[in-house]
Amino acid sequence: MPSRLPVMPHAPKAPAAARRILPLMLVATALGAAVAGCAPVNSVENADVPKWRATAMPTSAPGVVLQDSGKILNRDPIVREAARVPAGKYMVTAVCEGTGKAFFAVSLDGKPVAEAGAACNGRQETTRITLPAAGRVQISGSSVDAPLLYAYQMAPAQ
Repeated sequence: MPSRLPVMPHAPKAPAAARRILPLMLVATALGAAVAGCAPVNSVENADVPKWRATAMPTSAPGVVLQDSGKILNRDPIVREAARVPAGKYMVTAVCEGTGKAFFAVSLDGKPVAEAGAACNGRQETTRITLPAAGRVQISGSSVDAPLLYAYQMAPAQ
């Protein structure tokens, strides 16, 4: 015959002090977890760009004509240029880390040629462009989602 355990009609009550403190502890724990979940592990402002670039874009394509990496800390564009780039087909490879997306506008002698972009998920994205003539190439990097880390390179298409 199975043994029967006594059934307690009422569960024992916690002391009054514990009943008052428990809700406060739950709220404090939830707030702590929320703050910890929202805090970035590594801030862009303190990031080591060369170290990040070494993992995000570890190799340079042969014949790179223009490249840059750094931090976009506000919405101001960062412009780099190469003086004498031959006409031809090129690949712009870009990568960024942070939130949102980085945009790279390519111009030839001050005239727009193409736009490239990279979603800030640490994955490289490439855009094919054609330079119809030789000249001065500028690449302007920007983002409305600053701050973020970026790297790009422009090299002849293979």
